[in-house]
Amino acid sequence: MPCFNCTVPQTFSDEMRLDKYISSLPDGISRSRLKNSVSKISINGKQEKLSYKVKPGDNVYIEWEDTVPDYIEPEDIPLSVIYEDENVTVINKQQGMVTHPAAGNWNGTLVNALLYHWGQKAVARVKEGTVSEILASRRPGIVHRLDKDTSGTIITAKNKQTEDWLQNQFQTRKVRKEYIAIVCGRPPARNGDIRTQLIRDPKNRKKYKAVTGTTEGKSARTLYHCIACYGNFSLMRLRLKTGRTHQIRVHMKYIGCPILGDPLYNQKGSTLYKSATLMLHARLLQIHLPGQKQWSIFKADVPQRFKDVLKILHQQYAKEVL
Repeated sequence: MPCFNCTVPQTFSDEMRLDKYISSLPDGISRSRLKNSVSKISINGKQEKLSYKVKPGDNVYIEWEDTVPDYIEPEDIPLSVIYEDENVTVINKQQGMVTHPAAGNWNGTLVNALLYHWGQKAVARVKEGTVSEILASRRPGIVHRLDKDTSGTIITAKNKQTEDWLQNQFQTRKVRKEYIAIVCGRPPARNGDIRTQLIRDPKNRKKYKAVTGTTEGKSARTLYHCIACYGNFSLMRLRLKTGRTHQIRVHMKYIGCPILGDPLYNQKGSTLYKSATLMLHARLLQIHLPGQKQWSIFKADVPQRFKDVLKILHQQYAKEVL
């Protein structure tokens, strides 16, 4: 059964309901999900309600039950289509959209939207079998993914043959993926090649850490180019040579340049733009499509949230090139 555990910091001074406090945390749970699926709430070992007013030092333990649907349903969700033919659909994924159904996000995903867009019926979710079979049933057409709060270019397959073709290119690293990001800080050089291992953060299982001098974890490589600096902020172009979970976000923090608006790896945020959401966008994807000899290049327009932040940076600071 899924669970959540945290300790309220001793420095906490607000008077806040438990549900509101939990939903405000970077790795918290939404208030609607708490209301609809919580099965147990324990504060310092004593059973409590969501209306409980949290206090400094409180140890919070919550269990909930996920309602897992039998089918993945088509949903009429607007999509920004960059390119489409009989084999693929290339989407400019909007920030906030989850790529495929999983625990806590069984609807409203890119997969739900694609099923409707393609005119397909609901897909039965496999509950028994190998892990790969179970996962595959949740993500028809998905050959790679973007984090929920990362926007930009993502290619999807309309049939199994195309899915296998595209997956092979990602697995053999024949795909070119470029991102743009606005980061806090300045990189050590205008251009860089970051090579580390990525491991789970032992202090927070939802996070990863970049480490060197070990074979533990998975190898990760990111190339970066600093386009320009604005005070203590930088506009970066990033190219993935491997495709690990949270790779860019972890590597930017590793070089002292956490991404602006990153709730996991840049919790201190920025006093200049406190309301900024994750400033990471998959700008370009280069890949071979089935039956085509030439490379296909797809680009997603720079999102409005980038333009808004850059406008402020241009007003506040002079543009510099390292």
